[in-house]
Amino acid sequence: MTSTIEAPTDASLAHLLGRLQVVHARVRHAVARHRVPDPGGDERFRGLYISDVEVDALLTDAVAPTALPAPDPALLNAVEAAADDAERAGADIRLRRLMRAFSLDALDTEILLVAMAPDLDPRLERIYAYLHDDVSRRRASTALALDLCDGLAGPRGRAHLEAGSPLVAGGLLVVEDDDRPYLTRSLRVPDRVASHLLGLDATDATIASVLVPCSSTPVGDVTPLANALASGCRLAYIQEPMGGAGLSMAARALAQAGLRSLCVDLRRIERDEDVRELANRLAREALLTGAAVVAFPVEALAERGGEAVRVVAESRCVVVMVGGRAWDPLWSRDVPYIAAAAALDADGRRRAWQDALDGAPVDGIPAEATGGFRLTPEQIGRAAEFARRQAAAAGRAVDASDLREGSRSQNAAGLERLARRVTPRAGWDDLILPAMVVVQLADVVSRVRYRERVLDEWGMGRRSSKGRGVKALFAGDSGTGKTMSAEIAAADLGLDLYVIDLSTVVDKYVGETEKNLDRIFAEADRINGVLLFDEADALFGKRSEVRDAQDRYANVEVAYLLQRMESFDGLAILTTNLRANIDEAFARRLDAIVDFPMPEEDDRRRLWELNLGMGSPLADDLDLAFLARRFKLSGGSIRNIVMTAAFTAARYDRAVTMADVIRGTEVEYRKLGHLLVESEFGEYLPLVRGGNP
Repeated sequence: MTSTIEAPTDASLAHLLGRLQVVHARVRHAVARHRVPDPGGDERFRGLYISDVEVDALLTDAVAPTALPAPDPALLNAVEAAADDAERAGADIRLRRLMRAFSLDALDTEILLVAMAPDLDPRLERIYAYLHDDVSRRRASTALALDLCDGLAGPRGRAHLEAGSPLVAGGLLVVEDDDRPYLTRSLRVPDRVASHLLGLDATDATIASVLVPCSSTPVGDVTPLANALASGCRLAYIQEPMGGAGLSMAARALAQAGLRSLCVDLRRIERDEDVRELANRLAREALLTGAAVVAFPVEALAERGGEAVRVVAESRCVVVMVGGRAWDPLWSRDVPYIAAAAALDADGRRRAWQDALDGAPVDGIPAEATGGFRLTPEQIGRAAEFARRQAAAAGRAVDASDLREGSRSQNAAGLERLARRVTPRAGWDDLILPAMVVVQLADVVSRVRYRERVLDEWGMGRRSSKGRGVKALFAGDSGTGKTMSAEIAAADLGLDLYVIDLSTVVDKYVGETEKNLDRIFAEADRINGVLLFDEADALFGKRSEVRDAQDRYANVEVAYLLQRMESFDGLAILTTNLRANIDEAFARRLDAIVDFPMPEEDDRRRLWELNLGMGSPLADDLDLAFLARRFKLSGGSIRNIVMTAAFTAARYDRAVTMADVIRGTEVEYRKLGHLLVESEFGEYLPLVRGGNP
């Protein structure tokens, strides 16, 4: 019997087919013995019933099974000698590489080849069925595989097929039919293993959905990590800040150690997916292809519990895990090598953008366009692709706005379940505030934009254990521009604004408020945006004297917030109508406090002009000087009045008149609880007491 597979085209395939010929030789011996006539039986019904004579023979020979005569070893020796010569010449013999990667011995290899043979030569399906006396059993059973290998079906042979054996634990062999007796269970070699030995390297489809490209941007020194991996370290952990180059560091270190990177985004694992099965398939893929598993972020697995992290960390292959939190010793019985990854500095970010844009014109684009975004090299690659597509759709070269939009597109969506995402639209020209307030706002923006230069390049942050974030308090009456100022600051930085909904945070049950805040900050650490805590005194209020348990837990909430805000690395803005209500210890930790005064007459005149000039038609009788002089209102109230007047004018299909504005002012005054007095409304007072439009 000869193989029907095509003639080999390389040394690896030639070796595999040569070993298959050895299996054929063993099968021929098995067939010869199987053809011994059944004394007392009818050969026409062989396999369909068991005769009395056969039962007597089985009882006689059951204790000492007859070993098959070994085939001529010359064929096996010739195949292996040819493989030796090929390896010395530099050829990659995949079967041998697989044996070394999975620590297989000679018997393991023989069992693997016997089980895989029907997948390579379809004639063996029928022959195996013949040897089983069962036309439906076309794969090798455990007994047949062990008999074909060396005639032993005892404890030594069984050990090679146990759950913890290299063959089974490594995912090279599947023992099926658990409900059958052990020796009659079927053996199957997964398609991915057979394809690999045949020279095909398509990634296992079951893990393709969690694999992502891994950048190798040169950031930081990876020599210590590479040395640890080269010395036999099987587990490493890289702790990185947001925007850190942990994946790039892992890929470069593994390359220096002679390993490829199999990069796994743990966030892509479905909630109901079996993590252990996925980890086994990843390990098998890594060992087949000479790679190591790079798994990130570890937090995504930690949310499922420590066991989920352990099954990945204790895989049979080399594993490098990346995450933002400190390593927990309970995550693995192995002791990992721990390294720290640095975030991209200005030069590293510029190189990463240039590499990602791949020749697209970037000259003239200021570094500030992306300076506020803490992105990893992989995120920069995806943001650059987004920017290229945006520019191509508009028929122009990539510009700063494309880079900002691409950078914003990398924000995770998790925070949107806990906050309202606002895409900033207002600009500095829309802000009407005293000059000193505008300067203070510009200082807040500068703290974010230039913190790398000050803290890293100038070394001002080396001796501080505080977070790198910026925390500002905007204090002032309602409608004085606090929220708009936060939106303008976010717009100037090119970031989205996330308004925290206090209804999703504050909880009457003890400890729940802290949990909700922790979820918010954990998600905020994954995005590039500005956090806005509106009416912050509800959360950051003064701690009080402890008189009962409720006071104690209220103070714990504030203390937790102090600690969590301290470690936050982004821009967090808090607004309050009553600055005096903010806890003093928290106020000391703020980087900036900006007071928003009520607008004076000149500013009110500009606010009236700005809001009335939005596009609605205006009548000639509008007296803006009167409105600015008489009504001491905030910018928010002026906007409400103008909107009410505009809707009234639209109702009657005419331009906005002074009467519309006066009636809008009446509505706003009643909302605010103000009295309608002649000293303010003057000659327009009759309009607020009735009359036709």
